[in-house]
Amino acid sequence: MSLNKELIDKIITVTSRAAISCHKFVGKNDKNNADRAATDTMRNEINKLKINGEVVIGEGELDEAPMLFIGEKLGAGGNLDIDIAVDPLEGTNFVAKNLPGALSVISIAEKGNLFNAPETYMDKLAVSNKVPNDATDLDFPLEKNIKNLSDSLNKDIKDINVCLLNRPRHIKIIDELKQMNVKMKLISDGDVSGALMVTDEKYNVDLFLGIGGGPEGVLAASALDAYGCKFQGRFIFNSDRDISRAKQMGIKDLKKKYNLKEIIRGDSIFCATGITSGDLVDGIDVKDNMYTTQTLVTHKGSNMCNIVIREDTIKT
Repeated sequence: MSLNKELIDKIITVTSRAAISCHKFVGKNDKNNADRAATDTMRNEINKLKINGEVVIGEGELDEAPMLFIGEKLGAGGNLDIDIAVDPLEGTNFVAKNLPGALSVISIAEKGNLFNAPETYMDKLAVSNKVPNDATDLDFPLEKNIKNLSDSLNKDIKDINVCLLNRPRHIKIIDELKQMNVKMKLISDGDVSGALMVTDEKYNVDLFLGIGGGPEGVLAASALDAYGCKFQGRFIFNSDRDISRAKQMGIKDLKKKYNLKEIIRGDSIFCATGITSGDLVDGIDVKDNMYTTQTLVTHKGSNMCNIVIREDTIKT
């Protein structure tokens, strides 16, 4: 069994049902129970699949259950050994406050093909497949990246649009972008969707950068790979605990800059189901007992980058 159409359909079901399970918490200011509902459902749905799965990018360690923890074994067994990266509810605050952009996200790849790292922060950069590979780099000064983007895309600097999280840690970047008169799309959360906005001109984002979650970086890289986009990331290990866990996982160079092909190799499936409507997909629509979901699906092996609409009548 490989990452085929049948498995794609089953992974869509995983994120769709995880999204539906936490929909009842939209606007209830209860992000913890929303996250728990999505996590429990995602675990239950993955455990129905005939796979030997292991979580390599998750929401915590073993002692932080009920989150889907790094190293957790999932699946009902079978001939397919896979790595799993998860974010059952990206945008807990979006659900709690009924704001746009909440997603349920998963990526899978054959065993050994998804990067295994502790849950920590990551410095990231993503650009579209229309930008030459050597035009941007995580280690370039910001001004050089912007000028190279301007030249590569044949756009005035004032028309370049950069997406990043609106965080105090990014004040210096934001100030520099202002000085260059660059447009900005500042997001409050949700840096999986933020990174994926470089995939299509309709989002009007030329560059995604800044420090966000490491798990979200790996998830985004999986989808960006299917689009042929560029992604770079550098994990940030600030605590002794993070450093210890990284070394246990075989990470020797704690300052290494990873390119996309080092984070995700071979074939992969990525699914992101909307809970509340955002830039990438619409949120859940409920009529009577019918839940309609939209899922962004990528499958590198078949060059699939589609929106899939599903109807489900499960009870929550």
